[in-house]
Amino acid sequence: MWVWKKIIAKSNEAEWQERVGNLPGAVFSEGFHAERLNIDVYTENEEEALVLAACYGGKTEAVQTVDWVAATAPENTPPLIIRDRLVISASSEPEVLDELRLKYPERIILSFPAERAFGTGNHATTSTCLRMLCDEVKSRKATWTLADIGCGTGVLALAGLRLGAQSAISFDFDPIAVEVAERNIARNGGADNLSLFQADVFEWAPAPGEEADIVLANLFSTVLQKAFPRLIAAMKPDGVLIISGILNTQAQETLDAAQAAGLKVQKVVSRGKWTTAKLTLA
Repeated sequence: MWVWKKIIAKSNEAEWQERVGNLPGAVFSEGFHAERLNIDVYTENEEEALVLAACYGGKTEAVQTVDWVAATAPENTPPLIIRDRLVISASSEPEVLDELRLKYPERIILSFPAERAFGTGNHATTSTCLRMLCDEVKSRKATWTLADIGCGTGVLALAGLRLGAQSAISFDFDPIAVEVAERNIARNGGADNLSLFQADVFEWAPAPGEEADIVLANLFSTVLQKAFPRLIAAMKPDGVLIISGILNTQAQETLDAAQAAGLKVQKVVSRGKWTTAKLTLA
């Protein structure tokens, strides 16, 4: 496929609509300049595009086609590299994972294929939580425990266990998310000390002694703002809370709600349109 391109004055749109607007592949769109329009006419072959260029000027170029199914297949999705500790692959193929183990012999290799609308950990909220988790773990000399509230694929809880958590609890309101997390945990192994279950954050409370050193909550900001008392209950007195799932536009109101609930903001990181924060008890 080819395309013929031309930039015209917006005031001449009617004239150009008469000339090429009836062609099957014609597209008129606004340009960066308020007084300009872009015309693109897509053709089946180069000759048709060259005829348009000969008649009306402009330029022609070949359209690069992309097989998006193949391009986004697990084997073509780059692994997610988290600090110097984790490599998370979207592939479950043994040969792919073996290659990663050879390439990154000092890192923890995890397999989290995309499944049923759940991603692999590449989303900015999840990847930033993972980075904060890795950073937090470095400062912990004694044994520590983890709670993953709103587990999704289970990647945060499993990463925590592989990074050294003595035990972890992980739950989600969505039963499908719990099913996906169960499959991911089974695929990767190494989660004997994980308690994974379905629960509603607004109804769940930790059992005595179940409070965690590190609590992760990757939830919508509107949920976080109401759930802070529950999240605080899940923390040990000297524990850390890492929150994400927060749009930048809702970050300040969410952090204000956290502080009103008795938390102190220690660190805030923005990636794209998302905010992640580390908090402690005030």
